[in-house]
Amino acid sequence: MTFRGSLAPLAYPVGGWPSRAPVVRESRPPDAPKPRLLDRVREAIRARHYSRRTEEAYVAWIRRYIVFHGKRHPAEMGALEITKFLTSLAVDGHVAASTQNQALSALLFLYKDVLEVDLPWLDGVVRAKRPARLPVVLTRDEVRAVLQRLDGAPHLMACLLYGAGLRVLECCRLRVQDLDFATNQIVVRGGKGDHHAPGHGQARARPPSGRCPGAA
Repeated sequence: MTFRGSLAPLAYPVGGWPSRAPVVRESRPPDAPKPRLLDRVREAIRARHYSRRTEEAYVAWIRRYIVFHGKRHPAEMGALEITKFLTSLAVDGHVAASTQNQALSALLFLYKDVLEVDLPWLDGVVRAKRPARLPVVLTRDEVRAVLQRLDGAPHLMACLLYGAGLRVLECCRLRVQDLDFATNQIVVRGGKGDHHAPGHGQARARPPSGRCPGAA
């Protein structure tokens, strides 16, 4: 067997291999950035199994509170700044009492459960006034007239809302396994506050003669 061409000569380093092997040093991993305040709020809310709507409302109020005080960090503020914010909602914003109470609950949650700061009693807050009005309640004849104009699934859902006292989302989330015909009850799963509970009182799953429970 013959090879064409010539082989290139091999070159070896003079003086042999270096006496000391190169040292490889691993750099320390950078410290993980601390979670942002609103992310900490979301984690605390989800750890307590609050509803998604509560999470959205609390985060929105906390963000509004920070912007109101020139984007200062809440840890640098306290009862005085909370009082000014809540008073501004009532005096300048003319919000309802329930809205002001929701903002107060969000800020108390922020300081107590996220920042772990004890706040003194908020005495100087100007409270929004609750309007004095009577609730609007339909009579049985009026309820019967409304239900008679519904058909199909809306009719069944309206019957459950009226007869069993379910909330709208609780009714929309009902499944077949939530109906207990043996005990004549409806089990509400994942209700307000993520609680599971049977329907109160006579939440009839089998209304007599096809009529809605409580509409007779």
